[in-house]
Amino acid sequence: MSGDILRIFILLAIFASIFLLVQLFAERLASRRSHRSAVNKRLQMIGAGEDREIVTGRLLKNQPQAFTGLPPFIGTRLQAFERRVFSSGISFTVNQLLAAMAATAVFLFLLMLFVMFVAGPGISFGTLQLALFFSMALAVFLPNMIVGRMALKRRKKMEEQFPVALDIFVRALRSGHPVASAIDLLTHEMGDPIGSEFGIVSDEVSYGADLVSALSNMADRWNLEDMRMFVVSLSVQTQTGGNLAEILDNISKVIRDRHQMFMKVRALSSEGRMTGWMLSVLPVAAFLMIFIGTPDFYLGVANEPVFIYGSIALAIFYIIGVYTIRRMIDLKV
Repeated sequence: MSGDILRIFILLAIFASIFLLVQLFAERLASRRSHRSAVNKRLQMIGAGEDREIVTGRLLKNQPQAFTGLPPFIGTRLQAFERRVFSSGISFTVNQLLAAMAATAVFLFLLMLFVMFVAGPGISFGTLQLALFFSMALAVFLPNMIVGRMALKRRKKMEEQFPVALDIFVRALRSGHPVASAIDLLTHEMGDPIGSEFGIVSDEVSYGADLVSALSNMADRWNLEDMRMFVVSLSVQTQTGGNLAEILDNISKVIRDRHQMFMKVRALSSEGRMTGWMLSVLPVAAFLMIFIGTPDFYLGVANEPVFIYGSIALAIFYIIGVYTIRRMIDLKV
């Protein structure tokens, strides 16, 4: 009898242990899922236990700067690159990305020279030129193209989310919420990228910044006319008064009509844009594939004067062509 009772206690202890382990595992899994199910990156970082000030700093680490001390041509290009990196949402800062691209380019250049010196035709002006073109194409052009595609995708998503955010903002105002509370509602209801952006605005206001200035900074970061209209309307309303909900509702309709017109223009110009994209990517991709697959195709004529001067001329013409194509497909609606 005592043996049966002992066996029952052992079974109950085993059951209790397994039950507790399952409960702990389920609690951990539910906690992780709650962090993962946060609607945007900012809420995920806050849910993971990070301080709001640190979260805001990490989200703003690639905020575009003015570069007033540099010549306008260089400053504009650097600001555009910073805005592209910021819009892409990558975790690297601009300085880290530039340093990684430069280090990779130097490494590939030196590696190509070593390979050519050991097993190739030797080092000459033509081989130096080939090594430079290869390293720049692989370490600078391809990462820049990938970052640009990521930035374009997130900007497109931001443009699609903004009218929806305005509708939520208008409904919150009509239900009696103040402006700050309506913005905080957007941070919990909208996904990335606009949810995190309004979260940054909410944090800046909490730390003492003016609401209009915080929204204006958001519009400057993304350089979107729809956001600028929203900021101007809110600024005018705070100074003159009026029905803000009705004003923003009209702006939302204008933005939707403008976006619809823009999509029609993009559909009509899709063939030209795809042609421009292919003409920009295909020469570099063909050069890399041929050079990696059959390097003798270029190395065999690397020391010929025609190849040296011709490749420099082709590189210049390529840069001019890419710039011209970008200007032609840069449609404004």
